Amino acid sequence: MYTLYYSPGSASMAVHLALLEIGTPHRLEKLDLAAGVQHSPEYRRLNPRGQVPTLIVDGKACFESAGLLLLLAERHPEARLAPAIGSAQRPAYYQWMAFLTNSLGSMYRLWFMPKDLGPGELPSSVRDAIRQKIEESWSIVDAHLRANGPYMLGAGVSVVDLLTIMYMRWSRNMPKPATEWPALQRFAALMRERPSWKRLYATEELTEWAE
Repeated sequence: MYTLYYSPGSASMAVHLALLEIGTPHRLEKLDLAAGVQHSPEYRRLNPRGQVPTLIVDGKACFESAGLLLLLAERHPEARLAPAIGSAQRPAYYQWMAFLTNSLGSMYRLWFMPKDLGPGELPSSVRDAIRQKIEESWSIVDAHLRANGPYMLGAGVSVVDLLTIMYMRWSRNMPKPATEWPALQRFAALMRERPSWKRLYATEELTEWAE
């Protein structure tokens, strides 16, 4: 059985979705990030970054959302959350996992955690640059979905989609939410109809951006 250390709506969301899509037994350990539990010595021994998610796999603590998604897809091929090794879709699978993590994940980190760049408020020019980078990335994803959708790798759902919908949700209160792009809006509607999404919302007690 897996154990997932999570916080509602955070970077653990995609991994939680993957566990639900797979249907594998798992236990949830909720962390109160506002209380700073993630910085405790006990948790830092599991995840030296003091972040979520952390997934216990065969007794070993593993972290990083994208890495955990790749691992779960590989360990559970019956769930078909990744294209087969050697298949025509495999290059796109690697490409989009890397793109989402590097182009969106890193920029969101700076948007939501500006103190990573130093104390005090960020200059408006820097804040604007971060926003533009995020919007540029969503434009690229939207164009890809228009040409190759309805999901990121075509007809079937993969862990790429779970990462995408998590990042889309994070944009909900930004000046231009990801659902402002037509293909992304259609994609979000499909993903939010999935049983895994509805179950996650009930379990994590989320309300915003439910449907």
